[in-house]
Amino acid sequence: MTVMSKNPRMLLLLAMLAGPASAGLAQQQQDPPEADQVTVYGSPEPAAAAAEMTEGPEIEGIISARSGDTMQITTADGTNTAVAINDATRIKSSGGFLGLNSSKLAATSLLNGLPVSIKTMQSGGGLVASQIVLKNKDLRTASMIRSGTAQQFAEHGAAITQNAAATEALRGRMGDIDQYNVKGTTNVNFDTGKAVLSAQAKADLCAAASQAEGMNNALLLVVGYTDSTGSQDFNQVLSEKRAGNVVNYLQQACGWKPYRMLTPTGMAEADPAADNDTVEGKAQNRRVAVNILVSKGLDGL
Repeated sequence: MTVMSKNPRMLLLLAMLAGPASAGLAQQQQDPPEADQVTVYGSPEPAAAAAEMTEGPEIEGIISARSGDTMQITTADGTNTAVAINDATRIKSSGGFLGLNSSKLAATSLLNGLPVSIKTMQSGGGLVASQIVLKNKDLRTASMIRSGTAQQFAEHGAAITQNAAATEALRGRMGDIDQYNVKGTTNVNFDTGKAVLSAQAKADLCAAASQAEGMNNALLLVVGYTDSTGSQDFNQVLSEKRAGNVVNYLQQACGWKPYRMLTPTGMAEADPAADNDTVEGKAQNRRVAVNILVSKGLDGL
């Protein structure tokens, strides 16, 4: 249907309404969608400054670093080039516009390791991107890598922070307290002159760790002993070695946290549990005692 009007104001209104529609149609005809790439178009400088810029080189490489609105491109020969992007940058894909400013572009699309092809403009002593081309499949791959590594770093960072906080808390609470309540003691035994843990000893150690884990504020104190066989010097070294092996097993196999372990001690043949004059008594004295302790100041909290 054709509408005719002799009113000059009406003719002017119709012309204004028709103008944007015609321009939009022309733009659609000039920009056919591409199946496997995203094109980022940017106006490097405000219109007043754009006339002062000259055409720069075209760069192909990967994004190796980003800082604010500047990114570093590393080419195949190892050359690094800094390229800036301004707030007028637009992102266009086969599905339409993805964003209208460089901050969104930097946050969601220009990821480290992403292959890009860039047309640049020379602005003073630096380069400004006038067009950046990247492929959808490369963007998806870079996004998945970034998401995976970011999650891993976040999890590791949280674990490190938690352990550090727990360590400092225990140090602060336990620093001036030297009296403890003994909540339980587990003894593991050894052969004469040996520091090797038996299968039964290993099972008993993990059971003790599990028992202590169920107690608030519990610490472990490990003390090594020997029987009367051998010299004092030999027995001192042997008792320390037995205590050290028990501590290592508690931490590495039973999962006991190092910051919840008091310094292990070797007592040689001191404080015997039984008479060293009998075979049975000596067998009981070749031991490491794992004591579950809770500070009297914290017991019951």
